[in-house]
Amino acid sequence: MLPKDPALLLSVVNTKLRDEYESLEDLCAALDIAPEEISAPLAALGYAYDETQNQFR
Repeated sequence: MLPKDPALLLSVVNTKLRDEYESLEDLCAALDIAPEEISAPLAALGYAYDETQNQFR
């Protein structure tokens, strides 16, 4: 379960991407969620997924 608060979501997602998953797609598949469920709240804070860094920046 991912946090609903966007700031906490950013921290949790970037940690999982760094430590456990090779891509946003892998993370979403493992959690059985659509990428938009992560990217939309983070976009509202000005963050976008960077594939080359495998993190939201």
